[in-house]
Amino acid sequence: MSNAGININISDLGDGLNEEARAGGIDDLTDEIQSLAMDYTDELETFSPNVRKRVEVLKEIQVQHDELEAKFFEEMAALEAKYQELYKPFYAKRYGIVNGVGEADRTTNDVDMDQKEDNAIMYYVEKGVPYFWLIAMKNSEELSEKITEHDAGVLKYLEDIKWHRIHEPKGFKLEFYFHTNPYFKNTLLTKTFHVIEEGDPVLDKAIGTEIEWYPGKCLILEKKPENGSMDANPTSKTEDSQSFFKFFYPPEVPDDVDDIDKDTAEELHNLMEQDYDMGVIIRDKIIPRAVSWFTGEAVYGEYFYIDDDDDDCSDYDDDDDSSSEEEDEEARRCIKKKKRKIMRGWAVRWAA
Repeated sequence: MSNAGININISDLGDGLNEEARAGGIDDLTDEIQSLAMDYTDELETFSPNVRKRVEVLKEIQVQHDELEAKFFEEMAALEAKYQELYKPFYAKRYGIVNGVGEADRTTNDVDMDQKEDNAIMYYVEKGVPYFWLIAMKNSEELSEKITEHDAGVLKYLEDIKWHRIHEPKGFKLEFYFHTNPYFKNTLLTKTFHVIEEGDPVLDKAIGTEIEWYPGKCLILEKKPENGSMDANPTSKTEDSQSFFKFFYPPEVPDDVDDIDKDTAEELHNLMEQDYDMGVIIRDKIIPRAVSWFTGEAVYGEYFYIDDDDDDCSDYDDDDDSSSEEEDEEARRCIKKKKRKIMRGWAVRWAA
């Protein structure tokens, strides 16, 4: 699908260029790196022979360090894989409790008898924990901004979220398991991230499941009347709609990267970064500590340290009169963010 303004798709990032173009780009990059290396070599020649010898020793030390660091990452990956297996029984128990698997029908005997006023009181006890994953994600500030009211109706059917590493190519996959619902046919939606691991992971490609929406239920597109239409039956156009489920439709990249101007390239980079960050939040925060996000306890932990690095919000306060609708919206966002931080900061101090 196409995002408003530009067509970018991380899922096409690795495939959008033909092999010749990719090879040419790699050759150009290699030439540029070699040119930079030559510049540094020329700079080194300005030092005395003794200094250059010391630099050579430092380079040997760096090689030894890098070899040891490679072993560290290798052992860390093995350790992570080991504990991912050890976590599985806990996740299985959580799944059972959340979804009421094997849960027998409860009776009034399970309810505190002190709560009874008379025999006419009826007790209805739901199985499992309703809306567990929806509430957990809504309590994350980053994710709640992506979840609309319409999304919430679908996410009520979310039964479980899992993730696992992939190795060829490197990366990870998120799996969202849904109960049968009136919105789409799929019971499993996945999002796969391919990364280049050179120190910090760099996103190379992302692939999402094609959602099989039922007629009239698609949340990522909406029909709007054409501007200026005076007909009795005005024509309509289909536009992108804000939705959590756009997460499964990664941004698109034009086949010819030469057509991308600087502004579009920057927007593409931001979309890629946001897409990857969202996946990492679900993987590293929501899945392992889902119950803490459900209860809201994890929120307090998020704001135990409140930074002052929101430079983009520094110019806004509660009395700010912005001249444009866009500035008004930005001001409201920043003020809301500041108030949340203050409130949660007090909550942390109170809890301590």
